[in-house]
Amino acid sequence: MKKYVKEFFHIGAMFAGLGPIIYGIIALTTPSSVSDGKTVFIAIVSTYILAFLHAGASVFNRIEHWPLTKSAFFHMLTLYVSYLGCYLVNSWLAFDIMNVIWFTVIFVAIYAVVWIAVVVSIKTVSKKLNKNLK
Repeated sequence: MKKYVKEFFHIGAMFAGLGPIIYGIIALTTPSSVSDGKTVFIAIVSTYILAFLHAGASVFNRIEHWPLTKSAFFHMLTLYVSYLGCYLVNSWLAFDIMNVIWFTVIFVAIYAVVWIAVVVSIKTVSKKLNKNLK
């Protein structure tokens, strides 16, 4: 398990990038005519964390002794919490129970469609490869 935690942080850090964080610090400390520095900084840091968690969550699909459903659940849960948190922190989604319910329904539906498409395409390719091997 320690291996996967280390891999989660490594992958997340690789894909999140530090450029936006640097800009956020500049926006926070320098008067800006474009936008409020604090708002820009919060948006950048929250999307940085979102990107970090999104990339790091791929580690759940690499835990070979986990069933596919368990991996998919933890992957989905990580993405759901990070997206919802980012949207709420930045007021991109108003904090209202009905908004959160609709966000949840839409998120789960889209996640399920994407995963079904991925599983079907992998199975199709696998069948073709196995057929060619025989």
